[in-house]
Amino acid sequence: MFLPLIETIPDEYAVILPDVRGYGRSRCRDTARHTWAQYVSDAVALLDALGFSRAIIGGAGLGSTIALRFAVDLPTYVLAVIAIGIEDIEDDKAKEAEIRMMEAFALRVQRDGILAGWEPLLPHLSPIIGAMVCEAIPRSDAESIAAAAAIGRDRSFKDPEELAVISVPVILFAGDDARHPQSLAEELASIIPRGRLAAASLSSNVKTSRDFGRFIAPALLDFIAEVRAAPTG
Repeated sequence: MFLPLIETIPDEYAVILPDVRGYGRSRCRDTARHTWAQYVSDAVALLDALGFSRAIIGGAGLGSTIALRFAVDLPTYVLAVIAIGIEDIEDDKAKEAEIRMMEAFALRVQRDGILAGWEPLLPHLSPIIGAMVCEAIPRSDAESIAAAAAIGRDRSFKDPEELAVISVPVILFAGDDARHPQSLAEELASIIPRGRLAAASLSSNVKTSRDFGRFIAPALLDFIAEVRAAPTG
C-alpha cells in the first residue's frame, strides 16, 4: 500500500517497509506478543540488524502510533517522525468500547474470515483506510489478525500531553474518520514542540494507493529534505 508513495522518494535514501507483527505476510498468533512495546521492539531489532543507528520513523494508522511510541520510548534512534492518519487516543470510556469492538472483530475473523471481521467497520473508515485494509487481506493470516486484535487491550497513550516529550521534528497528516480524527492531529501539532500539521490529509478525495502517494508525497519529500539538511546532535 505504501509503494506508490515510496516510489517518489529519491534512490539516495534507504527505505525499510516492514509488515507489522501479525499483519500482511508476518505471522504471530500469540496474543501476548501484540503490544505497543513489542511493536517498537520489533522495529528496533530490524534497524539494529540492518545496521542503522538512527532513522526517520513513520507509519499510517496503527503504524503512526508505533512511530510516535518509538519517539517517546527510544528517542536516540529517531531523526524525525511521519505520522499519517493518527489513531485516536481514547479516554477510559472510549477505551472500554474499543476493547469490546476489537474482541467482536477477532471473533468474526476466527469464525468467518478476515473480510467478515472488517465488513461492519469499513463503512466508518475513510476511503483510503478502507482500501488499504482490503488490499492487505489476501496477504494476511486470519489467526494472526485475530490475535492482533489483542492490541485493543493495550494502551498506546493515556493522554495526548504524553507526546510533548518528543523533541524531533514531527509531521502529522490528519485522518478523516472517527478512528483517525482530524482534531487529534491538530491537537498534537500544538503539543509536540516541533510538530506540524501537513496541508494534505486523508480526505474523501484519497481513495486508492496511487491517490495516497500523490497527495502525501509533496509534503513528505519537503519534510525529509528539511530533516536531512538540519544539523544533528
